[in-house]
Amino acid sequence: MNGAWQGGRFAHPSSRPAGRQVAAVAEFDSVGLRYGTGAEVLRDLDFRLRAGSFYFLTGPSGAGKTSLLKLLYLAQRPTRGRIRLFGEELSEAPRDALPPFRRRIGVVFQDFRLVRHLSAFDNVALPLRVGGANDEEVEGPVREMLAWVGLADRASARPPTLSGGEQQRVAIARAVINRPELLVADEPTGNVDAEMANRLMGLFTAMNRLGTTVVVATHDVGLINATPGAQLIRLENGTMVDPTGTLRNPPQPPRSTA
Repeated sequence: MNGAWQGGRFAHPSSRPAGRQVAAVAEFDSVGLRYGTGAEVLRDLDFRLRAGSFYFLTGPSGAGKTSLLKLLYLAQRPTRGRIRLFGEELSEAPRDALPPFRRRIGVVFQDFRLVRHLSAFDNVALPLRVGGANDEEVEGPVREMLAWVGLADRASARPPTLSGGEQQRVAIARAVINRPELLVADEPTGNVDAEMANRLMGLFTAMNRLGTTVVVATHDVGLINATPGAQLIRLENGTMVDPTGTLRNPPQPPRSTA
């Protein structure tokens, strides 16, 4: 069983996918993305995400944030350029080579993507069961994670009976239950109140302290200001601006005319 939430903390994994330690979880080299024959929605992306760092991805609606996240969690391939994840070149890897890498990534989708016919408990348990955990190994961590996100009394409820905020919390619990090496979250606090948003961000921060690289797409300036040490990545019109050390060649400030 991989590392999971146990006893109010994340247990260290007893097993991990084999692989060497890498300085950068993700590296983008001249990456561009277009859908069909339209204009590029992302262009000339050159950056790296350092292992164990916390990033906020910001930018106006339509800037390309969700498309960038799709590249990170291997739901989309770049139209051009190279992407390395966990030290491996995956831009042109065959599809059957990707599942082991996807299992190292936790994803919080903006539209939740819960399995409608499964209970909240079974949705959260999915990553553990896919990883080979038995019922005894699943029970404690899943119950505790549901309690952490305020859904202990909704464990048997199916997604259609849950509110938007409840579904979002189930999706977050599912994404983090297996302590992924990379966590990608698309507006994870958009449907919860401020108190729960702060609690969920505390969960992400705790994971980050244990070594998980976290990327959170958000418009919430309050969350950014309340997360010391996090770095900011801003997208505008499909390209990165105002980086904080993430670009290979960050733009230089204008020279003074004085």
